[in-house]
Amino acid sequence: MQFLSTGHAGYSEEGSDIICAAVSALIINTMNSIEQFTDDSFEEETKDGYVKVSFPDGMSDKGRLLMDSLILGLTFIEQNNNQYLTVKIREV
Repeated sequence: MQFLSTGHAGYSEEGSDIICAAVSALIINTMNSIEQFTDDSFEEETKDGYVKVSFPDGMSDKGRLLMDSLILGLTFIEQNNNQYLTVKIREV
């Protein structure tokens, strides 16, 4: 499993973009929760406007629940701000 977030929302200027802030908070909280509450291991790569998280050994049920929660949060943001955020889910 893998998670990828790319780009900037462009809702407002850098430093005051509430869409970027909300997405970042959800991603950071999810990764901290997976680290704290599961034994799942992950690899992450981050740059400006780019986050890639991979789970080379798969995910536990708890990890999947936390990722489902991330997707739920991102989807709710997208529903009200779809010109600034697009959520794509691909099963591979």
